[in-house]
Amino acid sequence: MDSRVRISNRAKLPTKFGVFWIQSFQEHKEGGLPVDHLVVFTQELLEVPLVRVHSECLTGDVFGSQKCDCGGELEMAMRQIGAHEQGGMLIYLRQEGRGIGLFNKINAYALQDQGYDTIEANRAIGFKDDERDYAIVGDILKHYGIAKIQLLTNNPQKIAAIGAYVEVERSSIIVESNCHNKEYLETKKNKMGHLL
Repeated sequence: MDSRVRISNRAKLPTKFGVFWIQSFQEHKEGGLPVDHLVVFTQELLEVPLVRVHSECLTGDVFGSQKCDCGGELEMAMRQIGAHEQGGMLIYLRQEGRGIGLFNKINAYALQDQGYDTIEANRAIGFKDDERDYAIVGDILKHYGIAKIQLLTNNPQKIAAIGAYVEVERSSIIVESNCHNKEYLETKKNKMGHLL
């Protein structure tokens, strides 16, 4: 384990999706404050667990925003992980707004209200299309002794990034679109190559 990562004790987490374990992986990046990532996992993790690497989306995950598909994906992932015969885990990364943070994400939302798509909005405020970093995922999977996963994702960039640490089989995670996120999903498909 990287010395820049601290791991909390393991605790039980009863949820509406079942009873899980939870741990926090605290990542210390040079020059910044520590970042706490959460790992929620089933009582047993067998040979090829079902894994969702989910970047924090406060607006979608907590407030049920319909501008994105994040909250729906999180709920679907928890249901599938809880029921998966090989067990599974949700790795909840504190990378709000594809890595730009909550403040900048809200500024990007304001630009989207003016007609920018999600990529154009990020670029207009000085960011890349996607600023996320998945290195901590390698540390987390290594900690649990996981060498192969079924990854719940539609994002080919995430498959490639995590494939540097473990063998990855993709499982799609498609949630129903609505009138508020239809264009957002089209942008993810057409400009970011998401498998939707």
